[in-house]
Amino acid sequence: MSLEFCSLSSGSSGNCQFIATENVRILIDSGLSGKRVESFLGAIDVNPNTIDYILVTHEHSDHTKGVGILSRRYNVPIYANNKTWEAMKSDIGKIDEKNIKEFKTNEGFELRDLAILPFKVSHDAIDPVGFVFYHKNKKISYLTDTGFVSSDVKKSIKNSNLLVIECNHDLEMLKVGKYPWFLKKRILGAEGHLSNEDAGNLIAEIMTGKEENILLAHLSKDNNFPELAYQTVVNIIEEKGIIANKDVNIDLTYRDKPTKLYNL
Repeated sequence: MSLEFCSLSSGSSGNCQFIATENVRILIDSGLSGKRVESFLGAIDVNPNTIDYILVTHEHSDHTKGVGILSRRYNVPIYANNKTWEAMKSDIGKIDEKNIKEFKTNEGFELRDLAILPFKVSHDAIDPVGFVFYHKNKKISYLTDTGFVSSDVKKSIKNSNLLVIECNHDLEMLKVGKYPWFLKKRILGAEGHLSNEDAGNLIAEIMTGKEENILLAHLSKDNNFPELAYQTVVNIIEEKGIIANKDVNIDLTYRDKPTKLYNL
């Protein structure tokens, strides 16, 4: 095993990702009940007792609901930046002092044999981040919950063996859908969420076509369809001469079940 990844759940109803090397097992966020996280980990034959750390992207409840529960139940250290800790601490409950850990946004750190770069994203949270993970010669980037992707972020996530990218909504479905205007405006804004078109254009811009893996994440239940997100991205990248599932492998994440376990 070199570097493993599984999206246990992705979407507004709860987010939780699993990443592992031979020497460390990590959850990115835990926006589900402890019981659901345990169930999803069991589906990929991972014992919750073996989770070493939890990393938190930002304080919204669909990313933090189960963080405190899992930390207390399995004595797991939690890593977040200072502002996110301040914003979420009243919601996640009491955490053992030794399990309160901080990283600094845009500064790399290491957890055992996994190098991690938390990079700033554009979302309506206090100090939200995405992550890049490095192990040996492999790289995984995780980018969701952002309405805008800066040139610095593009540089950070380029040349990833696996890119998890937000593909939140279809623009027309959102515009004509049932959401109130203030919510539509939030989602469409620079601190909102990436659309299918945004994701497709980003993939077309930064992918090299050397058999990278793409996981489309955080799909809206009300303003998207999995097939629509997938086909929109495929159409955009193929217009740029990148052939889906030949030059790059594209797959979906789910809100109610894990993806396959990727082993890079």
